Amino acid sequence: MAHPGNTAAGVDNTHRRKWDREEYLQRAREREEQEEEGRLKSKARVTPVQRKPLKHRDYEVDLVSRLGKTQVVTPIAPLSQQAGYYCGVCECVVKDSANYLDHINGKKHQRALGMSMRVERASLQQVQDRFEILKKRKVAGSFTEQDLDDRILKQQEEEEERRRQRRERKKEKKKEKAVEDDVEEGDTDMAAMMGFGGFRSSKKT
Repeated sequence: MAHPGNTAAGVDNTHRRKWDREEYLQRAREREEQEEEGRLKSKARVTPVQRKPLKHRDYEVDLVSRLGKTQVVTPIAPLSQQAGYYCGVCECVVKDSANYLDHINGKKHQRALGMSMRVERASLQQVQDRFEILKKRKVAGSFTEQDLDDRILKQQEEEEERRRQRRERKKEKKKEKAVEDDVEEGDTDMAAMMGFGGFRSSKKT
């Protein structure tokens, strides 16, 4: 049986930490509100960047100007002077022509130029205008079977002329060779005669 004088009534002697439930409930509500605001912001639609449709290049792609050339490459050289194909838009170097073409036709390069990968839909008037341009070009530089026959005939004549010149050069070379051989034979005969005469003269003495 416990003695009533040992412990005072209403005194907490457990030494447990007390938590302020109201304070933590308030913190939890604030955190939930912040998370909800973040979700709403992420779901909010941002107006997309308007890009131009694809268009034809207005320049010629240079793939052969440095072909067969020797270049000294140093690690400290700028990108534009290193071996390979340099893209000034993306500031990168591509090692071969196939990958360079893939790069300049790719999405990253086109986006850097401000274009999307979509092609502008042509109107009926644009198609008709294009047909008219092609018709005028065809009429201006009309090409017939007669032109093809003339070109083939001209090419055959040029080939025949080249063969004739080649034969003439060979004949000239043969003539020059024969003259050289005759000169060499004449020198040999002269040397033989001189040697024989010297032998005879030495005999007489």
